[in-house]
Amino acid sequence: MKPAAARISRSLELLAGLALGLLLLAGCTTAPRHETNNRWATTERIIIPAQIISNFFVIACPASDGTTHHFIIDTGSTATLISPALAQRYRQKNPANKPPAKVKVRSASGGEIALEPVRLRRLPLGATAFENVPALLFDFADLSAHLGVVIDGLIGFPVFSDVLLTLDYPGARLVISPLPVTGAMRPTSPRSSTLIFSHEHPTPLISLQMGNESFIAQIDTGSDGSLNLNPSGLHPRFIQAPRAGTLISSLHGDRQQLTARLNQNVLLGNHLIERPIVDLSEQLSSIGGEFLRPFILTFDQRRHQVTFEGPARGPITMEPRRSTGLSFSRAPTTWRVLTVIPNTPAEQFSIKAGDLCVRINGELVKDWDYARYAVLVKSTAKITYTFLAGPKEIDLELPVFELVP
Repeated sequence: MKPAAARISRSLELLAGLALGLLLLAGCTTAPRHETNNRWATTERIIIPAQIISNFFVIACPASDGTTHHFIIDTGSTATLISPALAQRYRQKNPANKPPAKVKVRSASGGEIALEPVRLRRLPLGATAFENVPALLFDFADLSAHLGVVIDGLIGFPVFSDVLLTLDYPGARLVISPLPVTGAMRPTSPRSSTLIFSHEHPTPLISLQMGNESFIAQIDTGSDGSLNLNPSGLHPRFIQAPRAGTLISSLHGDRQQLTARLNQNVLLGNHLIERPIVDLSEQLSSIGGEFLRPFILTFDQRRHQVTFEGPARGPITMEPRRSTGLSFSRAPTTWRVLTVIPNTPAEQFSIKAGDLCVRINGELVKDWDYARYAVLVKSTAKITYTFLAGPKEIDLELPVFELVP
């Protein structure tokens, strides 16, 4: 009988068009489940600074040698992925003196890849560490280039099974605390909601309400999306019909994202999210970083509880999703066009998938990190892209529009 499967979240599926290895992070993927048995090396409350990069929750952990390690926190994953360089430094020696059998990792869409398992003596996170941590080796080079920061690992949900884990999106910080000795987490203010998540599932599943219908969704901090909604059995109403978005890549090939704004509100505990943007999915519904950004989330895995602390007043609203109609895969010196979104002004230009952009508004692409480019798209009416055309460079000025108003 095959071992039970573990999952890597749909994390990074929206980073469409990167190398196939990177795409394995797309969708909830599965690998043989390990008993965690990892041990928290301290018992004090620890605060680690974070960055929200393209809606991914990335923590920055100073190391003893003066370098800084960056990890994505992924509550949608039961597996922890580590770069070969970090594994070389912290892995336990293999007593058999031979490579361990590789582990098959399966995406939500069913594709598989084999990754090498390791066990880490220590997984250092700033002033604290977890010991005896099972992990899988993964090359984050493509993802690092895309995000503009070296990613050393993706930390799955089970690592934090014996601590209180807080992801503070507004405050850009991760807090690790000892579990309370007795009692359960309780809402600390009217803007807090404590929900039970399933103890039968290895990642947190909670109940949401859309109009008068309830559905189950995974809390997936390893996804940069909003509400990924599987409409099967539901009756969602949209302000406008779902339209094509960016290209989503997976192990079974590429598909066009369908996105829309609901004409219904969504309730998360006592938090009302007013007519959120959704991306339609055939997989398990989930809420990702775009949806979670207003919240402070605290997980107590021993009691299967999560508390959402939201804004002080009123419903939570989501800004329109703006775009030039192009999606890119980013490298240090060029941005490669992944797709030209159908039925957008970008279709009127001579741009096609694979074209290389070297400048934005006259500045080299290396000078445009995620945050700066996102501010530009939100605030300007037009963007000039410079593309390579053989030995020449061509400037094209594209309008910025509301892909989802």
